[in-house]
Amino acid sequence: MLSTQDKLVAWLLIGVLAILTIFFNMYLLLVNYRSYRKKHKLNPADFIITAIAIASISQQVLTYSWQTMDVIDTVCQISLVEAILLVLVFSVKLIIFWSTAFLTFYYGTKLVVEPVHCYTRIQEAIVKHVHIVLTVIVVSGFANCVPLLSVLTYYNGTTELGDCGSIMPSDTPGLVYVFYYVVISDIIPGIVMFKCSISISYHLAKHLLDMKASSNGTHGPKLGTQMRVIKMTLSLVFVYSCFVVVDIYTQTTVVLMRQNTLALIMLFASIYTTVSAFVLIYGKKSYWKELIASYNLFLDEYPCLNKMKVEEVKHEPHEHSHGH
Repeated sequence: MLSTQDKLVAWLLIGVLAILTIFFNMYLLLVNYRSYRKKHKLNPADFIITAIAIASISQQVLTYSWQTMDVIDTVCQISLVEAILLVLVFSVKLIIFWSTAFLTFYYGTKLVVEPVHCYTRIQEAIVKHVHIVLTVIVVSGFANCVPLLSVLTYYNGTTELGDCGSIMPSDTPGLVYVFYYVVISDIIPGIVMFKCSISISYHLAKHLLDMKASSNGTHGPKLGTQMRVIKMTLSLVFVYSCFVVVDIYTQTTVVLMRQNTLALIMLFASIYTTVSAFVLIYGKKSYWKELIASYNLFLDEYPCLNKMKVEEVKHEPHEHSHGH
């Protein structure tokens, strides 16, 4: 069980993470907007990243609002507002996870060349209609979470430590729905990501072996930006895997053990959005290079902070983009 002090600490941490998440995602949005102004269109990867960035910012604002109300409103006067905010948080969380799974799927399709058969044709069809797929993800994100309102307990009068709006279903349909939500929001996107990461890892290993065989081991493989995208995609899958384990456990403590640990679900989701935004920036060399340059330029204004400077990225050969 979380005490009032624990909730206060979670609230402060979520506030710090919200600032970082909004900063990283606003940076992604601004860079993509600049690219759009130049080319008058966004490539599919950047379009998916833009959707993830908007959803991540929305999630942090909603999460911080819910946490603020949960800490301040101790007598549950506005429990319905908190319940609606909670449903919105869970909806946006589902949208973020599915959009991230779609991004790994997109990179997996672009990086891994497979023989043409029925499955690859379906993949190509999905990748060609990025806008439609993202619209379906957003609509289904909200549609799948609205029933949460019927499962929410607006007021938990049994203990003063209880959350005003919490997911504690008292009947079998409620439990079945929560189980369904966990499967579609955490497990299925995880399976998609895991499948794509295996394909990408296999492709990478095969590519490295082919390069080694063709050059007799005299010089390393030249993958350039493609290698960075592979690292980014695998990092996203790793971060997601760590988060899902913690998220499912925490949801179990709320739903089955009836503990007031919703604040922890919010905190872990905030950590996830912050780390994944950082990974997305690092994955695009031009984004990362520019961010480091801006950071160092900011530190130039304060000579006492010179030691905090980060070494700028050196130019690499074979900087042709793949799937960007």
